[in-house]
Amino acid sequence: MTDPLARAGLVVVDKPQGLSSHDVVSRLRRAFGTKKVGHAGTLDPMATGVLVAGIERGTKFLAHMTAATKAYRATIRLGQSSTTDDAEGELYTHASSEQAASISDAAVTAAMSALTGEIMQRPSTFSAIKINGQRAYARARAGEEVEIPARPVTVSRFELLARRGGDLDVEVRCSSGTYIRALARDLGAALGVGGHLTALRRTEVGPFLLSDALTLEKLADNPRLSLTLDEALTRCYPIVNVTAPEAEALAKGQWLEPRGLTGVYAAVDPEGSSIALIKEKGKRLSTVFVARPSTL
Repeated sequence: MTDPLARAGLVVVDKPQGLSSHDVVSRLRRAFGTKKVGHAGTLDPMATGVLVAGIERGTKFLAHMTAATKAYRATIRLGQSSTTDDAEGELYTHASSEQAASISDAAVTAAMSALTGEIMQRPSTFSAIKINGQRAYARARAGEEVEIPARPVTVSRFELLARRGGDLDVEVRCSSGTYIRALARDLGAALGVGGHLTALRRTEVGPFLLSDALTLEKLADNPRLSLTLDEALTRCYPIVNVTAPEAEALAKGQWLEPRGLTGVYAAVDPEGSSIALIKEKGKRLSTVFVARPSTL
């Protein structure tokens, strides 16, 4: 019997520069011959690296995908600020290249340290955050004054890797929702010379790494999943084994007796199939997401 989920799962794409995340989805739809493609964790067109996409029923899993932390390699240019906080916006010079280059490494690392940990960050004006139902970037492009309130984020690592004058190569590890463009802006402001992002490469999204990623060229030649839906659930969540009758109940959306579990688990049947994501709620072990519903 053919597995109805054989074509369902995740594709980890190494997004090239110049394409939007939506452009990547369009390419994947053509490659896999399906309209059921979605993505998680938008990357700006300027950015490259890890973009996780769902195929077929994998699209429904994206909302449950655990990606609490992300990691990036980036280049920040000191001396100029930008309307978009990156190289795609209108640039304003605050200091000459010589002045930017003269800032000591000690001053740079001290400013980075102040932007590390649990901080309040004001997202970039040209961001996809919705304000009264409309994207901030759409309001900004329409000429509106956009003020996005600062919000808490966690930057667990902000490290200087290399330097070429006023250009800083950095590595960032942070919570989901952190804007690297905003870090570049705030670093430049703290140093008194302005700053903006000139390059960005995402190297990790939760448990998904660049080593998992495939280029669009390879996917066009040989469309294939990076992880099946079974593998995706068990990559993202701890496993709890269930019996065949329990798996059948979960597939119908029914609840089980509690087991003293904390958090969300992937329920795996005796054949190794991931049936559902489950979580204890009161006196019930209930489904959060059913990967293999009985209706398939």
